[in-house]
Amino acid sequence: MEVNVVDKGEFIDKEWRLSAENLLPQRITTKRGTQVGYNIYPYHSLATGRIFNGYKSLAEWIANEKIVIIDGFHGVFWGVVRHCLAQEFDRLNVRVKWINITDSMKPEQEIESLVTPYLGKEDSVWGTKCKLDLIDFFDISALDSVLPDQEYDLNVVFGTGSGLLSWDASLVYLDVPKNEIQYRFRAGSMGNLGTSQLSAPTEMYKRCYFIDWPVLNKHKQNIITRAKIIADAQWKDSLNWIFNADLKEGLNKCANSVFRVRPWFEAGAWGGHWMKGRINGLNKDEINYAWSFELIVPENGVVFESDGYLLEISFDFLMYTNAVNVLGKHTEIFGTEFPIRFDFLDTFDGGNLSIQCHPSLDYIRKEFGENITQDETYYILDCKPGARVFLGFQGNIDPQKFEQALEESQQQSKEIDIEQFVQSLPAEKHDLFLIPNGTVHSAGTNNMVLEISATPYIFTFKMYDWMRLGLDGQPRPINIDHAFNNLKFDRKGEKVQKELISTPSVISEGPDWELVHLPTHAEHFYDVHRIEFDTEAAIETENTCHILMLVEGEEIALETADGTSVLCHYAETFVVPAAARSYRLINKSRGRAKVVKAFVKNDWTLLKQFKT
Repeated sequence: MEVNVVDKGEFIDKEWRLSAENLLPQRITTKRGTQVGYNIYPYHSLATGRIFNGYKSLAEWIANEKIVIIDGFHGVFWGVVRHCLAQEFDRLNVRVKWINITDSMKPEQEIESLVTPYLGKEDSVWGTKCKLDLIDFFDISALDSVLPDQEYDLNVVFGTGSGLLSWDASLVYLDVPKNEIQYRFRAGSMGNLGTSQLSAPTEMYKRCYFIDWPVLNKHKQNIITRAKIIADAQWKDSLNWIFNADLKEGLNKCANSVFRVRPWFEAGAWGGHWMKGRINGLNKDEINYAWSFELIVPENGVVFESDGYLLEISFDFLMYTNAVNVLGKHTEIFGTEFPIRFDFLDTFDGGNLSIQCHPSLDYIRKEFGENITQDETYYILDCKPGARVFLGFQGNIDPQKFEQALEESQQQSKEIDIEQFVQSLPAEKHDLFLIPNGTVHSAGTNNMVLEISATPYIFTFKMYDWMRLGLDGQPRPINIDHAFNNLKFDRKGEKVQKELISTPSVISEGPDWELVHLPTHAEHFYDVHRIEFDTEAAIETENTCHILMLVEGEEIALETADGTSVLCHYAETFVVPAAARSYRLINKSRGRAKVVKAFVKNDWTLLKQFKT
């Protein structure tokens, strides 16, 4: 559905982002260590003088060059960038030849033909991750004809893809967080790569996920070593920037000690109110919060700080520069793809999630172009008495009758007594429910779920959604056909209790600590431990990345072998890379602390099927 047209490179002078959540502040004034409780803006401090603010300082640096290439990710307001820099160059009396690389792109109709095969059916939520390169979007002869003009003091080539030019020139790269790109979609202030047409936000997101982001991530990986400057362009008419050498130093520090990504939060049809009541800094006027992207790294960023200035860059910078340090011995399996995600599903005083399942490994590869599939677990961080989780089929399940009931519900807007078909199990705090692909499941109301999962995160085949509408007032997509291509009907009856509910056991202990194993399913490539301790616990990484969350207690300190020490609060997700070697957890809470740890298994026979 086309709703508007954006001129290439226009200056944005209207509502430019649509979200109830605040922008990351450009500068913070609170002192480190004064944060109480969960921090929605975690950052990693660099030495003083490492991050610079504003177009004025950037223009002053650029003015000393003869030729500069300004490339960047999808989502940059290029008209704003040119406008703000031009003002500064005028002040400096620098004569500039501006070259918009967008003028060298192929015609939009040709680009549409190029990307259409990857977009799937028009009414589908999913496409297939494309294998295109950014150069495929450009007219090679037009690129070859782009030449600097020596009559000017300065030549500036700008726009996404500028780094395709093989000029001997300084390169500046601008980044925009994935959540802010989506807020710009919702405001209608930007569209997709290679088109001036604006579609519905869901359609633009789909095109981003399957086309724009894979193409531009590959391009970013190819050029970031050339970049002298990296800038954060999430603010409308300002930016913060850093020299790439200083950024690499910060990334190397993260990849050898401990880090948090910046989480972000979304409302949803079934969303609850646990996060709204317990996480400082969230907009209390938001209708609800369904998700927290705690560690869904295709869409998270890492934030750095210097002199109070904040700069966010996408998580893939860390993997492109430090994959081996982060993943250790599992790099040979996953490459630069971070394999595990943590996220919250909040149904406190909300609704049930849809009855759903996820695709098999073969299916997600063939149909959608992913490398690994969406194998999940539900860790119950908190719940109200009587909370339930829907998991596995009843012992007498008749697949044909189940499918018929779902189809009738969809066609006739007819409610289903879902417990005739799907088991409803009691949920208690610290339970772990196992959801390998193909398993029917849902989180019931009044749960705060820590979802520990493989990284893919959008491939949910909804079969029944309780006859409700989405927040946009429209029915949410139902995918019965996809689901029945993947459902495993043998996960039923007593087998659910035996195979899909983790049974904890103590595998190691000391005077005031225990290491508890929460075994995952045989098909899961990751495992889960819980470290329970009164004073402190010491852990070796064994050349494996650890993803952790404090699930009981108010606060702990985490110290890595290189001397790095950070405070971790209740419900915060933090990552200790393989290269950290070892770390200590020090309890600063009033009672026993409990930390969940997820990590990739060392079952190489299992892992080899996931090799990217």
